[in-house]
Formats: sequence, C-alpha cells, structure tokens
Amino acid sequence: MTRRKLVLRNLVRKKSRFLFTVLGIAVGVASLVTLLSLGSGLEAEVRKQADVLGAELVVTPKGWCAYEQISVLTGESLPEAIPNEDVEKVTAIPGLTAIPYLVQRTALRNQPVTVVGIPPDAMKKFKNWEMDRGEYLLDQQSAVVGFGVAKQFELNPDQILTIRGTEFRLRGVLKELGNRDDLAIYLDLSVAQKIYQVGDKVSFIAVKVHDLTQMDRYILEIPEQANVAVVSDKQLVKSVLAIVGAVRTTLLLIAAVAILAACFGIVNTMMTATYERKREVGILQALGARKSTIFSLFLWESAFYGFFGGVLGILAGSAFSYFAAPYLGHSEFSAFLGSEQSVRIFSLEIMGQCLVFSLLVASLAGVYPAWRAARLSPVEAISYE
Repeated sequence: MTRRKLVLRNLVRKKSRFLFTVLGIAVGVASLVTLLSLGSGLEAEVRKQADVLGAELVVTPKGWCAYEQISVLTGESLPEAIPNEDVEKVTAIPGLTAIPYLVQRTALRNQPVTVVGIPPDAMKKFKNWEMDRGEYLLDQQSAVVGFGVAKQFELNPDQILTIRGTEFRLRGVLKELGNRDDLAIYLDLSVAQKIYQVGDKVSFIAVKVHDLTQMDRYILEIPEQANVAVVSDKQLVKSVLAIVGAVRTTLLLIAAVAILAACFGIVNTMMTATYERKREVGILQALGARKSTIFSLFLWESAFYGFFGGVLGILAGSAFSYFAAPYLGHSEFSAFLGSEQSVRIFSLEIMGQCLVFSLLVASLAGVYPAWRAARLSPVEAISYE
C-alpha cells in the first residue's frame, strides 16, 4: 500500500471525526475568504468612487469631522455650511474648475433617495454625462435621475416626482455609469436650496485643478481666499480606507480565532489517532519504517485535513460573499457602492493564499502529534492492547 493510500484510508477510518474536523477548518477559512473578498471589493470601490468624483480637491466647511468628509464619497446627506460668497471666491481663483454640491435626502415610495443640487450646465461638462432616455433639462420645474433610481422605481421621462411637497417633471434618465451617480435625483442648485430652505449655502465644492503640479499651492491658497477647508481626493480615500482597514482587521482577528480553534480540533483528532493506532505504528516499525516515515505519515494526514477544509471553506466563503454583497451594498457605510456586484471580488490570489494558509496551519497543528507518534518505541507500540 502506498503512503498516499495509507494516509487517505486513515483519514476516513472515523468518518464522523473526519467530517467535523474538516468542517471546523472550513468555517474558519470560509470566514477568512468572505472578509478578504468583500474587503478587497470595498477598497477597489472606494478608489473607483474617488475617481468618479472627478475632482482633485474637495472644499469643505471648516470644522468638518472625518465622517462628514467621508460622506462626500458615500453620498450621504450633508450639512449645508458654505455660503455663496465663499463659493464665488473659490470659483474666481484662476486655474480651477469648481462645482458646488448640495446633498440632501428625500423619499420615493417610502424609500430614501439622495437629492443633489447642482449647476446643470457646468456639471454636465464636468462629468461628461450622457442621457439614456429623455433630455438633460434642469430648471425650476424639472429633474433628472440616475439610471439606478430610474430602474429601482420604474421611472420614465415626463413622470411627476414630488420632493419636499414640490412637484417636478422628470425630464430624463442618465446613462448607467456603475457608480453612485446612478443613485441620485438631480435638481438645479437654486431650486434645491429653495425647497430645502438652506438659503444660498452648499454642502461642498468639488475642484478640478488644471495644472496638477500646482496642487500644493492651491491647497494653501483656497483657505486664504475663503473661509473653508481643503482636502485632497487622496486624503479622502486614505480616510475611508483607514476605517475599512480597521473594521476588516478586527473581523479578520475573529476569523483567526475560529481557525485557531479548528487547529486545536486537529491536534485533538491527531492525538486521538496516535493513541488509537499505536499497534499500527509498531507494526510499521517492525517492518523497517523509520521514525521520519512515521512522522511524515501523521503530518501528511494533518495536512490533508487542512487541504479538504480549505477547499470546502473557499467554496463556502465565495458563495457567502456573493450572496452577502447585496446586503452589504445596502448598508449605510457602503452607500457609495454603485452596484451590488461591485464588492464581489473572486480573486484566485486570495483563494490561493487562503488554501496555503489552511495547509500551513493544519500542518503545524499536526507536528506535535506526529512527533509523539514517531517517538513511540517498537516494543511499546506493538505491545499496545
């Protein structure tokens, strides 16, 4: 009988023990795969949304906390705090294209929807928007919606939308962009300010720098010209990723605890196997098997637990991350996700790393039981009843 066949036969000798040991590893690996996949998808989407913003600098009110700065990317409702005089001062600085935003919330059919007040012509040029149907027309009685909102609420041009008690005719639907621009209703900035009763204030200003080599100069110049603060798109991304990373690290530690518990299960299983197979070890020694051979047999058995548990865990984790992504996409924190599919990253690299990790951990868990089995003397082993 070959070494491989002997190992496989010993694995399934106690089928229930084999099953529960493998499931213990699979649970830990599945949680690891899920968290790594969703975490990688979130990081990729954060970077994508920063690119979609189309600005190198974001002008915010002074005193905004990190959460409010991050909300620029997430599309959450934002306080209005920059008056028109500061908007004009920023806009007047040469070498910049500045677009003011007013970000608020409304409800359609009892579902929350983002409302964004924008300067219509400047925004269309800034974002290079195209129409899926209807026309791009924002005036005192008109609105335009993103593709996702139109799809969710089955909206078409010429329908009437009621926002804060005011009726607007839907003029058009933007082409699908696959980002948070799909998830908003767009109004003329002055109209949005009026219906939300915010005076002449806006939430933030997106700024495109014509000469990127002058970025540092503008970061200093804008606060000098207006009573505002400035944050770069890289700083925004860094802030979001810091939160994503902290949350993911905490969850990965929980997954590590699950895998550690599975390791103790492997140790227990292998120690029991060592005790039960003393006579078998003695026979192998009597037939001339070296201690290294005995050690490798038990170590390979432990590694196979890691392999089978790792494969099962990868399959379960991939399936779970696929079905969990839509629910994650609807969460408050990840409201910036333009598509449920966007957080689903099935990386062969991640799967390979998880499988190798499972094999390594299981092999390490089997070292002590294998060493104990190899230390048995032939007389002690073969005389075991």
